[in-house]
Amino acid sequence: MNQSNTVRVRFAPSPTGNPHVGNFRTALYNYLFARHHGGEFLLRVEDTDRERSKPEYEDAILESLRWLGLELDGDPVRQSERAARHQAEANRLLAEGKAYRCRCTAERLDALREQQREKGETPMYDGHCREANHPDDGTPFCVRLKAPREGVTSIHDPIRGAVTVQNNELDDLVILRTDGSPTYNFAVVVDDGDMKITHVIRGDDHLRNTLRQVAIFDALGLELPRFAHLPQILGQDRTRLSKRHGAAGVLEYRDQGYLAEALVNYLARLGWGHGDQEVFTISELAEHFALENVNASAAVFDPQKLLWLAGEHMRRLPEDDLAARFVEHVQRRGLLTEQRIDNAPLKKIIACTRERSKTLEEMFDFVRFVFADRLEFDPDEAAKAFTPEAMASLADLADFAGTQSGKSPSHEEWENAFKAILEKHAIKMKVMAPAVRLALTGTKVSPPIFDVLDLLGTDEVQRRIQQALEYKSA
Repeated sequence: MNQSNTVRVRFAPSPTGNPHVGNFRTALYNYLFARHHGGEFLLRVEDTDRERSKPEYEDAILESLRWLGLELDGDPVRQSERAARHQAEANRLLAEGKAYRCRCTAERLDALREQQREKGETPMYDGHCREANHPDDGTPFCVRLKAPREGVTSIHDPIRGAVTVQNNELDDLVILRTDGSPTYNFAVVVDDGDMKITHVIRGDDHLRNTLRQVAIFDALGLELPRFAHLPQILGQDRTRLSKRHGAAGVLEYRDQGYLAEALVNYLARLGWGHGDQEVFTISELAEHFALENVNASAAVFDPQKLLWLAGEHMRRLPEDDLAARFVEHVQRRGLLTEQRIDNAPLKKIIACTRERSKTLEEMFDFVRFVFADRLEFDPDEAAKAFTPEAMASLADLADFAGTQSGKSPSHEEWENAFKAILEKHAIKMKVMAPAVRLALTGTKVSPPIFDVLDLLGTDEVQRRIQQALEYKSA
């Protein structure tokens, strides 16, 4: 570890596309590890791919971290702003004889790789320029590290155990390209050293890079961080996770109305566990998180499990907090005007939808009818529900609502009114209820009818029933 013994980890995405949910499990595990150890969680934006890196993708990365609640300790580091530092360190290695100029042309390297393939050998650089001591005389060159040729390189991974490779299987890695730009492996090591990173937690697709980077750390005289490699996330067909498996970008889940707590909980449980517990707050995750408890095998993404967790977190969120999230969601999605939101019966909405909603979008769908100015009736549904007997009972219900103007009848008072109307017309609730639901919501599926009445209020109930009566008589 570094001299202060403070755990320091980093999330290092490339801003070359919309952030994928799988990448943010890596961010989350880094965050939880840092918080568990009282350490620091840093962000390094690896934006050296100038053609594909876009500011909007970096913005999406930052917004995703904010929404998930993964608070950064310090400002983001942008790798593209550190090219001079990378070049200086490469030149130092040249001066110390730990790196060399390589003048091999692309044609020579292509021919070498083809010869090696024909012999059944692993393509790798043959060290042609290793001892040539080429001067910087204007001839194009790249810079290669003088990697050790004997012995082994080993790391201990808390997830995978001991990982070892023979050094003669690792060739002399290019650290500066012909145009002077640093390669990924070199820039990462210089940056990790300067940022005093103590633990590198990343996907197992980086394992080969890690084994190569050990030699760069040694050449630069840097203390080696501890490495942990996370298994892949697969779709249910056991292939690499993609959108076709139901996985989306982090901000897409936000826009679909998922609570951030639910996505954090789900991503944490993709390959990690603590006993039989399924539902966690982020503070509970940080308290219990340990890399040794991460499963070494690939995790399978299950959209239905995520949806179940989403419902659990909806029910556990305090009412005022859930109401604030609901308002934020409908505002961001442009579902309601500010005036509509100000006049919305938020507490009643939360009370009648939280038990049956898994997302904020579902919650809005349940009460969408509340905000309709005029309902459109499906002719087939209207023909079934708006029978003569039902319409007569609707007229009486409108009359009752009129007598209660400005009041808020209890469920019991509404129920007594229904009983009186049913007895008067000698009909069953199964005749009256579909007509009431259609007249008030425009649909045949809604929250319980007494919740609907409560959400709308007596004046709106009377107005909507009158619209239904006019529709039927037209």
